[in-house]
Amino acid sequence: MLKKITRSGAMGAEPANRSGTGPDPDSEPAGTRPKKSALRRELRHFRNNRELFLLSLPGILYKLIFAYIPLVGLIIAFKHYRYDLGIFGSEWVGLENFRYLFSTDTAWRITRNTVLYNAAYIAATTAAALLLAILMNELRTKWSKFYQTALFLPHFLSWVLVGYVAYAFLNHSDGFINRTLQMFGMDPVSWYQTAEVWPAILILVHLWKAVGFNTLIYFAGIIGINSEYYEAARIDGATKWQMAMKITIPLLAPLVIILLILSIGNMFRGDFGLHYFIPNNSGFLYGSTDIIDTYVYRALREIGNVSMSAATGFYQSVVGFVLVLAANGIVRKINPEHSLW
Repeated sequence: MLKKITRSGAMGAEPANRSGTGPDPDSEPAGTRPKKSALRRELRHFRNNRELFLLSLPGILYKLIFAYIPLVGLIIAFKHYRYDLGIFGSEWVGLENFRYLFSTDTAWRITRNTVLYNAAYIAATTAAALLLAILMNELRTKWSKFYQTALFLPHFLSWVLVGYVAYAFLNHSDGFINRTLQMFGMDPVSWYQTAEVWPAILILVHLWKAVGFNTLIYFAGIIGINSEYYEAARIDGATKWQMAMKITIPLLAPLVIILLILSIGNMFRGDFGLHYFIPNNSGFLYGSTDIIDTYVYRALREIGNVSMSAATGFYQSVVGFVLVLAANGIVRKINPEHSLW
């Protein structure tokens, strides 16, 4: 009987320790266990995907060197920078550089131009790319590859080369447009001294260069749409226009919204090459073509004011970040499934 009681007591004591109800001298403290398990899990994840991490290493180093380490230079925007004293030795002036920037009408002009131009670029490129992608989807001939290449080719051209092409068209004496006007008995136009025509010129040039890339993105999205939707609509007697408006565009809406959010994030970061090389840096056109990026470049090159240039760039980055958050917040309020986060 004693053996049975002792054995049952011992047997009853073992499960208590195994189930965790009793103290275990070999167990880890409760506060350190989640941290160690999380670290162990991350190390295991890294070991299982070490090839992918190795492939991403060049991109990580690129971002680290050119995007994160230069963030130290943001303090220049709050200092009176002097080359002989360096970044950390220069005098701290607080918001003086921002106050000087916004005390003139230059800040309002470059902000207005940057926002309005980018809004026009986004609207024109999105509408044209959607239209071209839908039309390209209707092409079932061998020429579709040719059209895709022809649309995508301008994307690879540098703005320097495009600037020379634009100059060949807009040159006052030997430009193609002025020669054509003279053939019809009209007077040539000094394009690089006529500011009011440049909003249309810049929008057309940007559309020519950027529409091909966006078209291929939307075309890839259309290819991914299930063909059963179109077959059912065709059986019901829907026209091409009705299928495009009721099937293609609604199913492409998430992709369009994501690209719009990313574009709005870059709305405050203008295209420097477009606004510098196409107008040929003409002083007559600063009022209608100048944006934040070109102003910062000229302020740094001609005036040599590093502090104010840094303040302008910092202002540009902060507003761009706020625009991304605002755009994503608006989309999340309307339809949470279409937001980025």
